[in-house]
Amino acid sequence: MDVPEVGRLLDVAGRVVAVTGAGSGLGRGIAARFAEAGARVVAHHRASRDGALALAERLGPARAVAVGGDLSREADAQALVGRAVEAFGRLDVLVNNAGTYPLAGLLDMTAAQWDEVVAANLTSVFLCTRAAARQMVAQGGGGAVVNVTSIEAESPLPSHSHYAAAKAGAAAHTRAAAQELGRHGIRVNAVAPGLVWREGIEEAWPEGVARYLAAAPLGRLGRPEDVADACLFLASPAARWITGASLVLDGGLSAGAAF
Repeated sequence: MDVPEVGRLLDVAGRVVAVTGAGSGLGRGIAARFAEAGARVVAHHRASRDGALALAERLGPARAVAVGGDLSREADAQALVGRAVEAFGRLDVLVNNAGTYPLAGLLDMTAAQWDEVVAANLTSVFLCTRAAARQMVAQGGGGAVVNVTSIEAESPLPSHSHYAAAKAGAAAHTRAAAQELGRHGIRVNAVAPGLVWREGIEEAWPEGVARYLAAAPLGRLGRPEDVADACLFLASPAARWITGASLVLDGGLSAGAAF
């Protein structure tokens, strides 16, 4: 295998990258960062249609398209991959970021609440990974999948049993898929973020933010770009011998006691 020049280690120019949940927040940051690095982007949205359309409009049709859908449905996951092929002729990278994280205490949680969170955070990972991998195998040349999990896969918070279980499942799926898809040149890895800043988080959860800032050695929340750059690394030639791994991004929080 040829070793890329140092200047090309993070080169994704011309590659086609699908980012799920790209209409707002973390997903939008990931999609924008890949576009900045020269990739062509398929920005998926479900609830944040306007954000995904604005991103695609800003980048232009030669560099980005937006596509809606409920990725816990098989047909919509397949349609996401189909739109990438229709727009750009192939798919090289999938970033499974879409999900939801509502609070619900275990004793009061309904089966419908459980199913909704597991479908959004875990079933979508399976369906999108399978659809993307089938396309990557058919077109040849390998590919990369990056799953956005969470530090809650290892350290759950109260009222998040459904979310933590789904993210733990996504982490295990990452390792299982890596074993099966490696022979096709497809690498599957995960990033596990801690608390990432979003608009209004300080007002919505002041006590949680304060505890996090006090406990994290780097003394700040994550930013979407922090997670995006890790995804970029794992999708790039710099990570060419990395598969089945999970990269923790939490400002050092997990190095010590929980916050």
